[in-house]
Amino acid sequence: MTRFSRRTLLTGGVGLAGLGVGAAAVGVGHELSEPSAAGSTLPFFGDHQSGIVTPMQTHVDFVGLDLLDPADHAALQGILRMWTQDAANLTQGQSGYSDTEPELAVDPARLSIAVGLGPRAFASAALAAKRPSWCAPLPAFTIDRLQERWGQTDVVVAVACDDPMTLAHAVRMVIAPVRRRTRVRWMQQGFHHKRNLFGQVDGTVQPDEGRYDDLVWDDGSERSWMAGGTSLVLRRIAMNMDTWEAVDRPSRELSLGRTLDNGAPLTGSVETDDPVFTATKGGISVIPESSHIARAHQRSDREQFLRRPYSYDLSPAGGDGDTSDSGLIFAAYQRDPVAQYVPVQQRLADHDDLNEWTTPIGSAVYAMLPGARDGSYLGAPLFE
Repeated sequence: MTRFSRRTLLTGGVGLAGLGVGAAAVGVGHELSEPSAAGSTLPFFGDHQSGIVTPMQTHVDFVGLDLLDPADHAALQGILRMWTQDAANLTQGQSGYSDTEPELAVDPARLSIAVGLGPRAFASAALAAKRPSWCAPLPAFTIDRLQERWGQTDVVVAVACDDPMTLAHAVRMVIAPVRRRTRVRWMQQGFHHKRNLFGQVDGTVQPDEGRYDDLVWDDGSERSWMAGGTSLVLRRIAMNMDTWEAVDRPSRELSLGRTLDNGAPLTGSVETDDPVFTATKGGISVIPESSHIARAHQRSDREQFLRRPYSYDLSPAGGDGDTSDSGLIFAAYQRDPVAQYVPVQQRLADHDDLNEWTTPIGSAVYAMLPGARDGSYLGAPLFE
């Protein structure tokens, strides 16, 4: 079988259609890799990228990269071609194109690799007019204490799966082939559990799956190439575990508006009960107006987005007496972050009882690409 160099892919000398790429055709010459067991793979090709509405995997690594030359749209096109080729393999339990450890690819463990573009990725003359209007930094919020090291990047790759070894290998396969064209700004590693590190049941309120086409997936009405894609707001939120643990349990529940044992609203008995914000006891609101769920509760039908929270827990920086560097990597997916996400975040910034123990330290917005068609590559409509 004819093989093409990675340099050819980067410089755009051949498209994936010319390679005959398909779900099976991508994996060439990988005798050491065997397809994984049924049920542990997610589809790669399709209308949408996997890993967005997919049931959450247990491990994630958001990799933020900057393009060394944002004005070189051909280089970006080549990078997307390469990532498509490798991701189509890795997600199906086959090794990447230049994989030196193919044995580590055998068990994909529901691996997904999703790619998004930040505002500066549209810097070239060829792409400037194709940037979605909402693909820009969020407004400044008074609660933000943003750190440059967790800031906006040109590209993000969300790599997620249920096995940490598979994750580490896939991340290497994302970074290694593009080191001469990009610079890794940050890697945000997290893990998923039904609770966050405050012990709270997290991610309870989600849009109905029947509304995904309306609320999550872009319909291409503003930028035709975005049809099937979505937007990602990625916020890194530090959580002060030491001061939170000093608060009694009733006060914690009042600040959230839910019980800690099962996540039920203070007016209900199970997690899925709708909160009753008008309920009072002795003339006092059962769910305080300043509680997190009261402030985050949608005020209009458009104020809905898909919440995918991941926790992180690292060693403390040292010297300040903290016992951990802990928090939340909060990923919100929606068609239009300006209309759907920003109004909710503004209310939380104006006043949310949880703000006493949480601090946003990172923020970025990305246009998550539509899914790749079999025989094509991620982002292909952007370059047409």
